[in-house]
Amino acid sequence: MTNPIKMMLGAALVASALTFPSAAQVTPQTFAKTNVDQTALSTGYRTSKVVGSPVMNKAGETIGTIDDLIVTPNDKVPFAILSVGGFLGMATKYVVVPYSDFVIRDKKMTLPEATKDTLKALPEFEYSK
Repeated sequence: MTNPIKMMLGAALVASALTFPSAAQVTPQTFAKTNVDQTALSTGYRTSKVVGSPVMNKAGETIGTIDDLIVTPNDKVPFAILSVGGFLGMATKYVVVPYSDFVIRDKKMTLPEATKDTLKALPEFEYSK
């Protein structure tokens, strides 16, 4: 008579061989090395420091706050989601501004020609649910 434990182990081995691909079946992921200028990169701004930053105009007025940064899968460029208007989160409107529109002066995020009104006039952005 055959040992039932050996039969179960044998069945489990056959099932796992059929379920998991062998090393020959796995396609390796390729990755191209990119040269990065570490010195230039170190002068950049971390997103954790940018999000929550006030946005100023050339008159020094606070015209909004950076709520988030989003990178789209196709464009691979960042867009800033700004919260404008409102008070303590009430009646706040979110708008999108390309990150490239910002000018950084004295470590402050600025949209030199913008005002609260021009930002409020932009189409409202809604996060997908």
